[in-house]
Amino acid sequence: MAPDTGALQIESMQLALLKSKIHRATVTGASLDYEGSLTISADLAELVGLIPYEKILVSNLNNGQRFETYAIFGEARRGIIELNGATAHLGKIGDRLTIMSFARYTPEEAALHAPRIAVLDEKNEVLRYEGGDCAPSLRIVGE
Repeated sequence: MAPDTGALQIESMQLALLKSKIHRATVTGASLDYEGSLTISADLAELVGLIPYEKILVSNLNNGQRFETYAIFGEARRGIIELNGATAHLGKIGDRLTIMSFARYTPEEAALHAPRIAVLDEKNEVLRYEGGDCAPSLRIVGE
């Protein structure tokens, strides 16, 4: 008779869930000569819980391209979203991006998890923020 491994599988199972999302970010620059990555204004990255060099998935709403890279922080409160290195071929200034990171959670953690999401306007100012354990430190446009 085979041993019951069901309990072991559930205890060790981890689910990959959305951790952070910056939605509708506007590309403000592109540098083909940079070594790679996506530069994000530090205040926007920190708002959704991104850390420097964290792996991100980026989708370009204008051309449908999706790519993985890592986040680096740019100057805070400047609305910087810059495509660097090879990713500069995947978009242009003015394109709108969705920037996402994911994390692994146990089923118990997943039941309590809420991703941190910021929706931006065309100037990369926060229109709406939701999720996470802390309130945003940025002024929300229109308030």
